[in-house]
Amino acid sequence: MKSRVLKLFVLLVLFLNFQGCKKNNTDVVYDRSYIDEIKAARKDVTFFMARNFIPGLNVAISKEGKIIYSEGLGLASKDLEVPAKRSTKFRIGEVSEVFTALLYHILVENGTLHPDSSVQVYFPEFPEKEYKIPIRHLVQQTSGIREPNTEEIDWPGLNISIKNGIENFRDDTLLVPPGTFQIPTMFNYNLLGAVLEKATGLHYHNILKKYVTDTLGLENTIVDNPFTVIKGRSDYFDHNFVAQIMHATYRDMRYRAPSEGLLSNAEDLVKFGNALLYSEYLSEHIKAGLFEPVMLDSNVPAPMTNGWILLEDRSGRKFYGKSGSVTGGSATILIYPEDELVIACATNLSSISEDLPVFLMAGHFLPGNNPEQNNPEQE
Repeated sequence: MKSRVLKLFVLLVLFLNFQGCKKNNTDVVYDRSYIDEIKAARKDVTFFMARNFIPGLNVAISKEGKIIYSEGLGLASKDLEVPAKRSTKFRIGEVSEVFTALLYHILVENGTLHPDSSVQVYFPEFPEKEYKIPIRHLVQQTSGIREPNTEEIDWPGLNISIKNGIENFRDDTLLVPPGTFQIPTMFNYNLLGAVLEKATGLHYHNILKKYVTDTLGLENTIVDNPFTVIKGRSDYFDHNFVAQIMHATYRDMRYRAPSEGLLSNAEDLVKFGNALLYSEYLSEHIKAGLFEPVMLDSNVPAPMTNGWILLEDRSGRKFYGKSGSVTGGSATILIYPEDELVIACATNLSSISEDLPVFLMAGHFLPGNNPEQNNPEQE
């Protein structure tokens, strides 16, 4: 009974808000030719927000390279009652990796980096290990470097550069020889970020700006810097020990910008996904290489490549996905290349009890698909 009342209430709010979009020119973009699908996807998002008490988020969907729906929902600031907009910037956690992976491939193609060169060729401050670590193993998470512990994940360090942040693991031995297993860890991408800085002579935020965000027109993707004013940056929220929503613990994310420290929004994530499918700036070699399966030394394909998870849904459709969660934020991007569908969502809440509803939303735009069964079928 309570569930039915909640659904009716949410549907009423959904209807009133959506009707108001036309009349009041609120911060929403939608293509009328997809209106039924958009309404269904919006309902999925609204229910998700209500179930998980999410303060604010934005969502965007594109078909055939064109954004057909984009909207901000809820609040970016609860204290000031500032609404979340399409342009609101949220912490995207591990989704930051796919930006760093693209930087790596661009710099490999232009000759700045060589995949088989060891880390020390570019970043000699990193001690040599019992095995050589070619930099390609950093982007593929197959270096053998360990995962961070809880204290390192919640490290409250301030004014720590990417280079100095590597002190946490620089002297550790490798768990396994490079290429043996895929061990996802922010340390791989933080070390790769230090390599990029050394190789280019630029700070990571300038590399990102030069090669990706400016070129691809991503106006809301930037390194999260707590000591500067960033227009449209959301407040950050988390749960306390009794699951109430509270302001998230203060964090300086710059030392892990390459792995978890970027701000972005759903529209920029969708534009990024479309660039990987259509942009003339990126060569066909880069576009193909980003999603080429990685083979481990055992001749078994790894589940991820360049930060992306490569899977098929129950209908046999291939898709590329990446999700992330970090203190005060979470995000997901989903790409169905054959259906030319890209969906993204970003929020200002970490530790959400369920995944963002991108698969349910995708189901409304995939031909002959039942949204309720549109879940990935992992090996």
